[in-house]
Amino acid sequence: MERKAHYDSILDRSKRIVWQDDCYVDLQSTSGSVSSQADTEEVGWIQKHQEQLRRFITASFLEGLLNHLRKMDVLSSSEEIKIKEAGRLQDQVNMLTTIVTGKDTQGSDVLRGFIESSDSQVAQLIINHDSMVKEHKEALLRRYEQYRDRDSVSCPKLNIPSRSLLMVDGLSDLQQKEHDLMQVGVTRGRKRNHLRQLGLPKLLEPLTRVSLPPRVSLTVGVAGIGKTTWVRHFVRQWSQGGICADVSFVLPFTFSELNSLEKLSAERLVKMAFPHLTDPSVVLGSSCRTLLILDGLDEFRCALNFSDAVPCNDPKKEMSIDDLVTNIIRGNLLPDVAVWVTARPGVASLIPGGLVDRVTEIPGFSPKDIQIFLNHHFSERDFASKIWAHLESNNILMVMCYIPCICWIVADTLMYIMQSGTQESLPRTCTELYAHFCSMKAEVGEPRGREPVKMEQLHGTNRKLLGNLGRLAFYGLLKHKYTFSEQDLRAYGIDLLLTQCSLGAGVLVRDESPISTTYRFTHLTLQEFLAATFYHGSSKRAIFDLFSESTMSWPKIGFQNHFKSAFQHSQQAEDGHLDVFVRFLTGLLSSVALKPLAGILALGKEDGNLKAWAAGFLQGLLVSGGAVVSLRAVNLAYCLQELQHTELLRSVEEDLQLGSLAGKLTRAHCVVLGYLLHVSPDCSEQTNLTGSLNYSTVKCLLPQLLYCSHLRLENNHFKDDVMELLGSLLSAKDCHIQKMSLAENSISNKGAKALSRALLVNRTLTSLNLRNNNIGSKGAKFLAEALKMNQVLVSINFQNNAIEEEGAQALAEVLLCNRKLVSLNIQKNTIGAGGAKRIADALKTNRTLTKLILCSNQLGDKGTVALAEALTVNHTLLSLQLQSNSISNRGMTALTKALRLNRGLVSLNLRENSIGVEGAKNMAHALHENNSLQNLDLTANLLHDEGVQAIAGAIKFNQGLTSLHLQWNFIKSSATKALAHALLSNSTMQLLDLQENAIGNEGVVFLAEALKTNASLRTLCLQGVSAGTSGAIAMAKALLTNQTLQTLDLRGNAVGMEGAKALANALKSNRSLKSLNLQENSLGMDGAIFIATALKGNHQLTYINLQGNGVGESGAKVISDAIRANAPGCVVDI
Repeated sequence: MERKAHYDSILDRSKRIVWQDDCYVDLQSTSGSVSSQADTEEVGWIQKHQEQLRRFITASFLEGLLNHLRKMDVLSSSEEIKIKEAGRLQDQVNMLTTIVTGKDTQGSDVLRGFIESSDSQVAQLIINHDSMVKEHKEALLRRYEQYRDRDSVSCPKLNIPSRSLLMVDGLSDLQQKEHDLMQVGVTRGRKRNHLRQLGLPKLLEPLTRVSLPPRVSLTVGVAGIGKTTWVRHFVRQWSQGGICADVSFVLPFTFSELNSLEKLSAERLVKMAFPHLTDPSVVLGSSCRTLLILDGLDEFRCALNFSDAVPCNDPKKEMSIDDLVTNIIRGNLLPDVAVWVTARPGVASLIPGGLVDRVTEIPGFSPKDIQIFLNHHFSERDFASKIWAHLESNNILMVMCYIPCICWIVADTLMYIMQSGTQESLPRTCTELYAHFCSMKAEVGEPRGREPVKMEQLHGTNRKLLGNLGRLAFYGLLKHKYTFSEQDLRAYGIDLLLTQCSLGAGVLVRDESPISTTYRFTHLTLQEFLAATFYHGSSKRAIFDLFSESTMSWPKIGFQNHFKSAFQHSQQAEDGHLDVFVRFLTGLLSSVALKPLAGILALGKEDGNLKAWAAGFLQGLLVSGGAVVSLRAVNLAYCLQELQHTELLRSVEEDLQLGSLAGKLTRAHCVVLGYLLHVSPDCSEQTNLTGSLNYSTVKCLLPQLLYCSHLRLENNHFKDDVMELLGSLLSAKDCHIQKMSLAENSISNKGAKALSRALLVNRTLTSLNLRNNNIGSKGAKFLAEALKMNQVLVSINFQNNAIEEEGAQALAEVLLCNRKLVSLNIQKNTIGAGGAKRIADALKTNRTLTKLILCSNQLGDKGTVALAEALTVNHTLLSLQLQSNSISNRGMTALTKALRLNRGLVSLNLRENSIGVEGAKNMAHALHENNSLQNLDLTANLLHDEGVQAIAGAIKFNQGLTSLHLQWNFIKSSATKALAHALLSNSTMQLLDLQENAIGNEGVVFLAEALKTNASLRTLCLQGVSAGTSGAIAMAKALLTNQTLQTLDLRGNAVGMEGAKALANALKSNRSLKSLNLQENSLGMDGAIFIATALKGNHQLTYINLQGNGVGESGAKVISDAIRANAPGCVVDI
């Protein structure tokens, strides 16, 4: 009080006597020694509050302070000007404190006195900020410490500090409209396209140096994914000073606690939740940075109405709780406070997108995360590996484990069953699993190590509790209510003391806060399961509609009528919130699922006919319905799975895998196909619908095709109308398709236009195959315009589409600006030399394309010369295919000159051209200098012995080439001798193809001798080379010593019985050869038997072809049986 009076006296002008115009003498001044002590103290005060002065002083407050200091003669006019010209506000504050601390005590006294006597928020923050923040952090830590064990996975790799949020571009239709478990099932837990990963410490930071931090952040995630856990972790980390140090106050609220409030102001809400914050206006003002957390919007009892809510900007004004929340999110109230909202996706979509600055999504467990989780928590007695094996064989359970909360439930329950010592099989359906979970929590049914408990011995407490919880769960589900007050529990006959027993605590979670105490089920699926148990039991005796809590409803007598009613309500629910409920209801008709519940549910007499009736009822629903298969329809197939009535499901899956769905796709088959695309990774990762669809079936399946990864729609006679449908599919935000093949259809330029519109917005498709359609140059132009904008597609195939030179020009323009396209196939499009020149010009600047296929395009030497010129400067193209383009020595000369300079090209295909000896010699010169080319295909040219000899000379020294194709080149033994000689010194060649060249036995002998030394060659193709017995014997001798050759193709020669005998002896000792083709070699029965017998000692051969060797049908059977007996792992064609 004395110090305050002292500062007041300094500021009171009435206690001063004017000696001169600008000079005052304080009548109450103290002695010099006290002044000296105060000097140190006051300077210390400024230094102590330096950070707060810089942080909280506003421009208006600084202006008032400077005026006061000038009036009190603490500052001169020049000093005031110097401060104002210092630059930014913080720099001005720094200059002020520097000048004041350099003066005597009076200046510091005046500055401090001005601040301490001010009642503004700025002054309060300067003086009290640190102590307020410290007290608030301590209070939050005390409140949230109790949840630490519940929130921790105790596995470092899975805890929140090692994970990131995913930034997403809004919510997909699936997220906005469907049940959480359907979302997870459809996407199989795969992450959506996201902009970037965002660690929790950067939640409130701007993304770039020039952008602003978000005011409203929205984090979405399905039920049980860990939204509240992330919030509590954030609060703990902030309270301990670990993150967001620039945030002064974090005010966390849950919507479940806000449910208990009716009408209040923003300031009163803060005061109620945080009594230690005595002046909420300071916390909620613009002077300091505050974060308001609103966790669990899906649990709010009120529907937020952003269009009709009464605007309010007064934090002291009382209003309804829903209007309060709406005004805060809209920014009418507390515009300077950052807001972080968490919600399940369906409810999050109710917030207008324009009000949200940043949307993030919490990722679930990947399969690898699930394994880490299991290994960390269930490593004892190989439980983890057994649980993992069970999940792998039951895809539905695996997909559910994407949600961490359900992963706990599944793993805990499976381990409980394995530990029980019974011989029960592990649950294969969700209903069975949850039945075991409830049994485990009640510790009845089949207790570990004890005799089965008889019904009459069981206490009725658990039955009564579970019945009342089921009723609470069911009517809560109908009202979209997921949190309950103590009053709600009492209203449904639930004794609060029983919520602490094993069963009660196992299925209910209690949350306390200063505002209220609430209860919720351990997970949404558990609420749905208990709701199903209530409905299943009640519908056997109820005479009125259970979906109406009052008795004022139409009579419904008998279980079947109630069962039908449940499905009617489920099918009519647009948001699918009853989908999982009816799955459980159906599953409860299985005696296997009911068995664990025998002691804790009043099940009544079991009717064995109900299961068969329900299966028939569900299959009837599959057939009926609209033209499009919706997720409501697909849920019927989920119900059949829960019922374990899987005949139709297995039949469709088998047809899909065999590619035999043509003509079988009724509506029921389409529904089941949609289901398989959800639950079967094999079906969704490569969905082969070749030759199976038409316009109506595509339209029917369209919503379900969204979630395929690789979609094969070849040879379906699709026309442009189907492209309109597929365009809408690719344009959808939910689209997951990465590869699509539309080869062998009837798509014209109109269909290409529909696809091009989709490619402008699609963000998932990386590969598009349009081979053998008829899009023409006009269609190519449409797609080219889209490709200029598309930044996802990396591979596109235009083979045989008559795009011609005009289309090639359009694609060349794409190559000039597109930075994503890696592979371009325009084979068989008659683009001519002009089209090739356009593409070549683009290649001079393009640095992303790595594969270019230009086969059968009438390029000629002129087009080839243009491409060669591009190769002198382009070093990123890896593969160039120029097959069948009428290229002669002139074009070859240009290419080989380019190869001397090019250091990027790895594969060059020049098959079926007119390259002669001169071209081969030029290639040989290039191979002397180029060591980057690995694959060279010169099949069906005019090289002759002279040309091949030149190439062989280069191979002696070349250390880059790994495969060389020289079929159909009029090669004889002299050139083969040169190649064999080259193989003696070459250590990189892995494949040599000399098919259909008349090298004879002599040539084969040369190659065989080389193989005794060569250790690099893996594949040797000698089909139709006029080899006979002597050549085969020489090759057999080589195989006795060579241990690197893996594939030997001797088709169409005359090996004979003696040659076969020699090869058979070689096979007994050779351990490298994996594939041997002796088709059409006149082996006869004896020769084939030699080979078959030899395999008894050979353990490497995996394929052998003995077709066309005159052994007859009976002989073929004897030999194939012998080979299978001697070498079970070897595939035999005979």
